[in-house]
Amino acid sequence: MEVLSPKSGFILVQLDPGESEAIALASEVHADILLIDEQAGRQVAVRTGLKVAGTLSVLDEAEQAGLVDFDGVVAEPQKTSFRVSRAVLSAIRGKRSR
Repeated sequence: MEVLSPKSGFILVQLDPGESEAIALASEVHADILLIDEQAGRQVAVRTGLKVAGTLSVLDEAEQAGLVDFDGVVAEPQKTSFRVSRAVLSAIRGKRSR
């Protein structure tokens, strides 16, 4: 694994420095997808032409591949500062039951 930093000084004052750097680096390396959860960061990333995914969508796909139990693993991040609305969880669960 190689740790990279963006070459540009691309800083967006409305975003956390880590989100700004993640967006800058994803743009520089032409990333296929950027894993980002904060809504403001996601909006900026999409406006700059990046495809985004959030933690919950990755966990949902992992469950679909038989790698994890979504309800079991989604409980762990919620014990930290990670927050998600019940509506978002319901939407993901509803999508799976169709």
